[in-house]
Amino acid sequence: MKNERVLISFDYALKRLLRNKANYVVLEGFLSELLMRDVVVKSIGEGESNKEHARDKYNRVDVLVEDVTGEVLLIELQFSIEMDFLHRMLYGVSKSLTERMVQGEEYMEVRKIYSINIVYFDLGQGEDYVYHGKTRFTGLHRHDELRLSEAQRKTFGKEAAGDIYPEYYILKINNFDDVAKDTLDEWIYFFKHNAIKDEFRAKGLDKAREVLDRDKLTPEERQTYDFLQAQRSHDLSMIASSKLEGRMEGIAEGREEGRREREKLAKEREKFAEEREKLAKKHEELAKEREKLAKKHEELAKELEAALAELARLRKTTT
Repeated sequence: MKNERVLISFDYALKRLLRNKANYVVLEGFLSELLMRDVVVKSIGEGESNKEHARDKYNRVDVLVEDVTGEVLLIELQFSIEMDFLHRMLYGVSKSLTERMVQGEEYMEVRKIYSINIVYFDLGQGEDYVYHGKTRFTGLHRHDELRLSEAQRKTFGKEAAGDIYPEYYILKINNFDDVAKDTLDEWIYFFKHNAIKDEFRAKGLDKAREVLDRDKLTPEERQTYDFLQAQRSHDLSMIASSKLEGRMEGIAEGREEGRREREKLAKEREKFAEEREKLAKKHEELAKEREKLAKKHEELAKELEAALAELARLRKTTT
């Protein structure tokens, strides 16, 4: 569309660009729109899943954010389906809680944690695209909500007992209908299409337009970005092919249709392997070309230095 600017993907930005303090305002904008309060980021660190198996690096990104109030925000973005993803959300929060507690420290030092999950697959059953989960203590008989005492409210800065506990957000990007009804939707539109419409005014998007402009990447960064995008597409295609192949196992061995489908999948896998090899060769060729250019630059510099020296010598002799 003419009224929108196509940018680099948010997952790449989380990995490489938004951890620069000068760019914190982008992530602060998204978090402020989601949590409906102003968020100021103090630090951004590596999440747990980024340390896992290499096969996850193209399909999963997570970061750990601490804001100036000391609260922790776990942000995870995942493309490939995972049956026990909800359990892993719980594990991630629990691990973060325990790792931040020093032995012998008072329990009042436990941090508030927000688990923010941006998923590009159909997680559970639900038609909405933004889900929010939190703990609420409700009386069985009087049906009232358990509130904190006055002293607790002053100490912890919270109102209800459940406010101390972790909160979860799930953004099901593929469920979004592309109609931005509010500023949070403008962010979700960006997550889905890697694009920001000119009329969007959500917090952080102005800076995102500037920071995430693909044209501002260096040639090496663009090369890396394109390679990672192609690799992710390949991996997701392989997952889809594997799912199809799994369904095919239920087809009777003797049916001709099943045989043709298996042959088709084998050819597709070969094609994907060839494309991946081509990308790797292209990457190697570009690296060699950069090396040649560097040598050429060095030679030209030496020639220029020699020419300047000769010019100086001639001027000296003429005087």
